[in-house]
Amino acid sequence: MLSIAANTRIFVAAGATDMRKGFDGLQGIVSGVLEQDPLSGHLFLFVNRRRDKLKILYWDGDGLAIWYRRLEQGTFQMPTIADDKRSAEIRSDELTMLLRGIDYSNVRRRKRYSIAS
Repeated sequence: MLSIAANTRIFVAAGATDMRKGFDGLQGIVSGVLEQDPLSGHLFLFVNRRRDKLKILYWDGDGLAIWYRRLEQGTFQMPTIADDKRSAEIRSDELTMLLRGIDYSNVRRRKRYSIAS
């Protein structure tokens, strides 16, 4: 499992991605399509058309790394992304639920204290 720092942002690419893409192809999508810096240390999540394969591209301090997962049965529950958006940002707990197969669209969050801004 991935260890994610609290300040790490997680971006989910809209649409399907060709899972034959490697480091250079995914880095091109991050910089060209998502308009993000692939060397930022943030996680960039890609899924195939059938939603049974998932890749996460991230900068590991001294090089790019890819985390790859293939499901034997079922599909990943991906967040809804508006048609006019190229990506969506999710939180680390949502990523954990996505990887564990939990439908987080039906999860209720309890109200917590927050500082008024």
